[in-house]
Amino acid sequence: MAHPLPLRFTAFDGSASGPEDSPYRLHLATERGLTYLLTAPGDLGFGRAYVAGDLELHGVHPGDPYEALKLVQSHLSFRRPTPAEVARIVRSLGLSRLRPVAPPPQEAPSRLRRVVDGVRHSLGRDAEAIHYHYDVSNAFYEMVLGPSMAYTCAVFPTAETSLEDAQAEKFDLVARKLDLKPGQRLLDLGCGWGGMVRHAAREYGVHALGVTLSREQATWAQRAIKEEGLDHLAEVRHMDYRHVEETGFDAISSIGLTEHIGVKNYPAYFAFIEDRLKPQGRLLNHCITRHDNVYRPTGAFLDRYVFPDGELIGSGRIIADVQDAGLEVQHEENLRPHYALTLKHWCQNLVDNWDACVAEVGEGTARVWGLYMAGSRIGFERNDTQLHHVLATKTVDGVSDYPLRPTWRV
Repeated sequence: MAHPLPLRFTAFDGSASGPEDSPYRLHLATERGLTYLLTAPGDLGFGRAYVAGDLELHGVHPGDPYEALKLVQSHLSFRRPTPAEVARIVRSLGLSRLRPVAPPPQEAPSRLRRVVDGVRHSLGRDAEAIHYHYDVSNAFYEMVLGPSMAYTCAVFPTAETSLEDAQAEKFDLVARKLDLKPGQRLLDLGCGWGGMVRHAAREYGVHALGVTLSREQATWAQRAIKEEGLDHLAEVRHMDYRHVEETGFDAISSIGLTEHIGVKNYPAYFAFIEDRLKPQGRLLNHCITRHDNVYRPTGAFLDRYVFPDGELIGSGRIIADVQDAGLEVQHEENLRPHYALTLKHWCQNLVDNWDACVAEVGEGTARVWGLYMAGSRIGFERNDTQLHHVLATKTVDGVSDYPLRPTWRV
């Protein structure tokens, strides 16, 4: 059931509603913004108007609109208008307001229009989806993510832990769960800017290979590897994980890649991993999940502006497909609150570096990141989304080499 709007709403025609003393004000500044809202009800229309600057949110910084979004989502239930409501809108506003206008340039094509780029999760279409999100600007990501350049959930020993320390703890927790030792071989799938690869090489003396579909990430990572003097142990390649031919890895980490490969492709993905591991080798899969195992498409705003073709499902489905690929699941952990904290820090970084970020990528793109990160934080806080670690071994003839009790410390 919808409740009265908890913030002040004003529009270009002088109309207004909501409490005058609200600390937050939503201002519809243009007729184009109204058309966005009417022609794409829900989060897509809101996102279009906000990213274009036609819908202004006052009282919060655009790099972190968390407080206002949280207030609105606590009081409203968004739904599409009924046919009768649409008819009344048409009569009152006129048909001209219902003629779609071009969306902001930051918007990716719809799912149907992406068919021209190939079948969903084909090599070419996946490469384009990754390019869209991750090749925005390395300089922009450096400002938002911080020195770690880790674009995945950190692990906070305490709520007061810094983001950098929490990201280092994340990489080390993965390393401890994989029981990495000097001289071993690690494959990091979807390695991003090479944080796990460099951590494993530097701290554990592991020969680490990372692969990413983002050319910008690979270039940045290879430079960082060279600067740290890790060339003899670490390598990052710009390539699809499906093209990795080497086998016999002692460990494989997948940190934030599963969200991009498609739920229907899980069996093939985990079969690929099983084939690349040596007997008794370990897998650590780290990914965003839903709070249940019911499949539903990603919301329109996230699909068009953030992660084209991204898909989520619950940890139960992931565990089932890991097991069906022939791997033995040894441990599972939900780190949901940690991602809410991570997003809080990223938003603060965006706020602190707002002018430089806008100069680097434009205000529209910066608005996209602020809106999606603040909204995602709310999703993790409310248990709409979670973050799971699944640790598994390639058990052969009943031998897993997994100890009677875990040797890794929390």
